[in-house]
This record gives sequence, structure tokens and C-alpha cells, in this order.
Amino acid sequence: MAGALLPFSVTGAAVALPRMAEQLGASTGAAQWVQNAFNVAFAALPLAAGSLADRTGRRRVLLGGIALAGSAALLVGLAPSILWADLARAVQGCGAAAVLASGAAVLAHATSGRRRGFAFGVLGAAFGSGLALGPLAAGAMVELAGWRSVFLLIAALSGPAWLCARQAPESRGPGTGAFDVAGAAVFTLGLACLSCVFVRAATAGWAAPSTLGLLAAALTLVAGFAVLEARRGERAMFDVRLFRRPEFVAVVCQPFTVTLGFVVLLVDLPGYLQGVGGRGTFTTGLLLLPLTLPVLVLPLLGGRLAACTSVRTVLTGSSLLIATGALLLPLLTPGSSWPVLACPLLPFGLGVGLAFGVMDDAAVGTVPVEQAGAAAGIFNTMRITGESVAVAGTAAFLTTLTGAGLRARHVPATEAGRLAGRAVQGQVADGRRAVLAEALTSSFHTLGLVLAALSLLGALLTYLALSPVRGRIAASSRPMS
Repeated sequence: MAGALLPFSVTGAAVALPRMAEQLGASTGAAQWVQNAFNVAFAALPLAAGSLADRTGRRRVLLGGIALAGSAALLVGLAPSILWADLARAVQGCGAAAVLASGAAVLAHATSGRRRGFAFGVLGAAFGSGLALGPLAAGAMVELAGWRSVFLLIAALSGPAWLCARQAPESRGPGTGAFDVAGAAVFTLGLACLSCVFVRAATAGWAAPSTLGLLAAALTLVAGFAVLEARRGERAMFDVRLFRRPEFVAVVCQPFTVTLGFVVLLVDLPGYLQGVGGRGTFTTGLLLLPLTLPVLVLPLLGGRLAACTSVRTVLTGSSLLIATGALLLPLLTPGSSWPVLACPLLPFGLGVGLAFGVMDDAAVGTVPVEQAGAAAGIFNTMRITGESVAVAGTAAFLTTLTGAGLRARHVPATEAGRLAGRAVQGQVADGRRAVLAEALTSSFHTLGLVLAALSLLGALLTYLALSPVRGRIAASSRPMS
């Protein structure tokens, strides 16, 4: 239940954002932080949350995460201003990170063998349900009850999830030391600066001193984190010994090749379809079903396929399916019918749906169970970091390309950047709809080619990194030397 709420917190907010920004009178930058504030916290904290869970109790962190995410969603639903909403979304992201890292560790401790594979398949299906039903449900709710109802629903559903989580067995990692506060702080600040680079670039440009300054700060903090963790040895939050396992390295890199393009489309397509496409929020959810519905039904099948063949086969095939969808993205137009739009979106959904049934189990299955929290934390940090940077980076990418397209179509430079930023968020002025539709559609076509290249590269590296024997992740791992 908690797992289903996490993707809905992303997809629901994406669908509600145009109406939310309009009613709260938000600027382009402030509205963008509704997504970025959540994503930065969600990306930066799974590693810290997993480490904390191993030390203080995995169920305890899970319960705290559910309560924090639900309470923050309530605050967003009651927000009187966009600043209030942005701050509450950051807190919601903190709770979501705790749920993501500790929940996987709770499952790893409580199950083994085939039951573990089934449990993680169900978890993948729960993630898929939030992705598949999120845009459709959020679209209907925004039209019937307003954008606030999306966040109030998350708050309401967190109560039953919290009550269920109380029944989970408590567990801890043996012999763990004090929590690495310094490492968590440096890593979180570094990732926040990295996300701000893309946000700033969309408005000030990539060569602006503020953009370059944030980039320098991000690189310095991430490098400092690596040095700090190396010096702390056994007390480090980031257990570098996990990277001695080639299987683990291959699995934790999967989010960058499997889910990156999927999340980008899930966040940016609603604004495109509602803005230049002129669709309603509910119709947008229906149009996205070829992308989202497979992620609801395929995770259990992905786990079974991996058991019959190998993890390498499933993950390589997933990347190839996603590359196929990306190559078909130039079919996208503002007036695309459902069958035409399904051509690029369905391969994306099939690829991610199969991978979702494998990745979480594979990540915790390559390490001893007592380090499941750290493994889940590292894996989910890599996954959400990639997604967070991708969402922020793609918004800047689309804004930059669309702005350039508008200037090429004789729109004044001072106006082009502002119009492009609002169009990416789904806010289109009627007088400029035609030229914005042409420029933004061209930007999406270029994005499809970039995503295709990344997915093909990911398929190749996955195939080379995972052998068929290593691909069959064991239910219990041998101890690390």
C-alpha cells in the first residue's frame, strides 16, 4: 500500500500541476519546484534512510516514513500558496525516501526463496498500480474535485498503510555503529545543488555564473562525500564493499537505463497533452494507459521470466523495448489519436513493467540479508537520483530547445524563454498555441532520439556486465569477504 502511494505522489502531482500553478498564481520556477522539491528529497535520502533502518529498526523507519509522507501530503492539499506547497513537497519526499528504502529491507528480512521473489513481484505491481492508475485517477479527481483532492487522497490512504505496516516484523543489521550524519548531510546538499543546476539553467542559461556556481558546488560536495566515506571505513553510511560484487554494480546501474525515459515521459507528457494538445486531465490519463498499464500487470511476469531464464535476459530485453519506444516517439503530435500514441508508449510500458519485477529483488539478493537496508538504500538512491536529475534535466532540455525553436520562428527572445517554460508545464496562451505546439513537439522528437541512444547503450552494457549465471540472483547471498 505504501509502495503504491509513492509513484502516485509523482504522477498525481504531474497531472495536477497545471491547475495548481494557475490557481495559486505560481511563476514558472516556483511551479517547477512542486516536482523538484519532492524529487530532490526522494533522491537524496534513500541511502541515509536505509542506513538508519539497519541501525534503528527497519519497521520503525517504515512507519515514520509513511506518517511523514501522509502528513506532508495533507499540508500540500491545504496549501494557501505555492511556497507552502513546495516546502511540504520536500517533506513528503523525505517520507517517501524512508518508505522506499526500509520497505524493501523489511520484505527481504521477512521472506526467502520463492516467497521473496513473489513478495518483490507484488511490490513491483504496487509500484505499477501507482504509475498505471495515477494519471487516470488524478485526472478524474482534478476535474471533479480540484487539484487539492489528489494530495488529500494520498494523506487519507497513508492511514491504512501505516496500520498494516505495524504488523511487519522488526529487524536490524547486526554490529552497526552510529548513524553517519556528516555523510548524509554532504550527500543531500550535493544532490540538491545538482538538481538546482538544471532548474537554474532553464531560466538563466547553461553559461550563467549562477548555473556554473551551482554545478561547481555539486561536484565539490559529491567528491567530498566520496572522500569522507572512504576515511570513515566501517562507520561509513555508504558501504563501498558492496561494489566488489559485479552483480550488484550491474543491478544498481539499471535505473539509469530502464526507468529514466519512462519517468521523463510520465512527468512531461501530461503537460504536453493538456497544454498544446488541449486535452482535459481525465483524457490525458486515458491516453497514458499504454505507458502505465503494463507496469501494473507485468512485474510478476518479469520475476517468473527471470527465474526461467536470467536477470540479464529480462533487463537487456527491457532496455531494448524502451529503445524501440523512444525511436517511435517522433510519431507524437498534439492531435495524436490513442492508437498512434500507443505505438511509442506501449514498448516503454512493457519494458519497465518487466524490469520492475526484477530490480528490487536483484539488488537485495546480491548481498547478505543483514545488509539489505544498505543495499536497498544504495539501489534506490541510484534509481531516484537518476529519475530526479532526469526530470529536472529534461525540463531544462525541453525548455531550452523549445525556446530556441520559438526564436527561430520569430518570437522575441525576451518572450521565448518564458513561453517555453510555461508550455513545458502545460500552460499555453491561446494566441501562441500553434507556434508553441510546433516548437515543443519538435523538442519531444529530439528527446526521443536521445532516450533511444541511452537505452541502446544500457542494453549493451547490461548484456556484457551480467553473465547468465550471475543473472540468476540467488535467494540468499554468500557472505562478503
